[in-house]
Amino acid sequence: MQKATLIARLLLGLVFFVFGLNGFFMFIQPPPPAPAAGEFMSAMIQTGYFLPVVKLVEVLCGAALLSGVYVPLALVVLAPIVVNIVLFHAFLDPSGLVMGILCLVLLVFLAWQQRDRYQGLFSR
Repeated sequence: MQKATLIARLLLGLVFFVFGLNGFFMFIQPPPPAPAAGEFMSAMIQTGYFLPVVKLVEVLCGAALLSGVYVPLALVVLAPIVVNIVLFHAFLDPSGLVMGILCLVLLVFLAWQQRDRYQGLFSR
């Protein structure tokens, strides 16, 4: 199980590190979005701060997962981002839904492997 955990951690870390950096440097051109998805992304871009903050968080959490440092924290911080990725693709642009679900599965698997680290969050 340790090999599966390592592979999942590195894969999820690589996805967020690369796509986080891509948010700044655009070395991978995304396909044209569906109209509703394009409007949603335009609104987030127009805020001037939202996407850069999300992409910075993705880079930092991806680096944490790749290096194996602060893994439980990185998973907690990435959880709402992953949920929003899945919902964005489920409702606005289904073409990326498989990747979103893969990230969700990897995140849940890794969180389950780290579940003893989260016990304090669920105590009174």
